[in-house]
Amino acid sequence: MDMKKLMKQMQQAQVAAAKIQEDLAAKSVEGTASGLVTVTMNGHGKVTALKIKPEAVDADDVEALEDLLLVALQDASAKADALQQDATRGLGIPGF
Repeated sequence: MDMKKLMKQMQQAQVAAAKIQEDLAAKSVEGTASGLVTVTMNGHGKVTALKIKPEAVDADDVEALEDLLLVALQDASAKADALQQDATRGLGIPGF
């Protein structure tokens, strides 16, 4: 295999990966639980916002709020994972 060609392909892959990382940081997804709790994450899976409606808060039932938070976080995380998979699908690089 031609070493120059291989180096050029590696460089192109690095540029493409950097662009993907930028794009993912700029995108956001929302996860929700019963419309009472909403979690916003960027494409890297970093939580950027959390909203809790007042009716989700019950001092006598803290576990319900914990469950809502967990569901909303999992929903947003799954959507962020899907964004990452979509963004890297065409690269053909193992591990991406």
